[in-house]
Amino acid sequence: MRTRMEPDTTTACAWNHGECEGTPFCPPRCPRFVDKHGHSLLVVPLTDEFVDPLVEMYRDYASEHRSMGLPPIGDSEIRRWIDRLHAKGQNVVAVDGDRVIGHAGFVAGDDGPPEFLVYVHQDAHGRGIGTELTKHAIAFAADSGYDGLSLHVRDDNEAAVTVYRRLGFETVKREGNELAMVLDFEKGIAEEVRLAPADRAVVGV
Repeated sequence: MRTRMEPDTTTACAWNHGECEGTPFCPPRCPRFVDKHGHSLLVVPLTDEFVDPLVEMYRDYASEHRSMGLPPIGDSEIRRWIDRLHAKGQNVVAVDGDRVIGHAGFVAGDDGPPEFLVYVHQDAHGRGIGTELTKHAIAFAADSGYDGLSLHVRDDNEAAVTVYRRLGFETVKREGNELAMVLDFEKGIAEEVRLAPADRAVVGV
């Protein structure tokens, strides 16, 4: 186990990293994640090597899980959408072997906190991956100097709304069946999600 005073940038930490104290070179949140089934995954920034696997994930995305026109349909539309998100915001992907099974990100707007999004492939639902991706987006947004995140979600998407509220998002507006929610980083969640695994185990993040 390495400590913050003993960085090692050449060797990846072990999967059994619950006691890891991190290093100065660690990202805002540890990329290593064990899901509710005990399966090990990585959550990493979206780079060019993951674009094609991400397109593949969205190509196979179930229509019943699409909402408000997103994610788009068709390879060309998916690629244009990902390119815009990649160029204008910050994105992370959940990687399982050679597959991308989840995606989260945020894009700064003209007014208010950046707009947040998260999608998990239907085969990977119920494993805590969406929650972990959300925590990564919070960590990266806070590390980039933002004061919060905003999002829009259908009010009948009970699983997503429950996760958002648990993490501190609050509803600020309702338009029909759509909720506008905002997370204020001053409430502490941004600091908690950036703790090293050994520290965050105490607070459950």
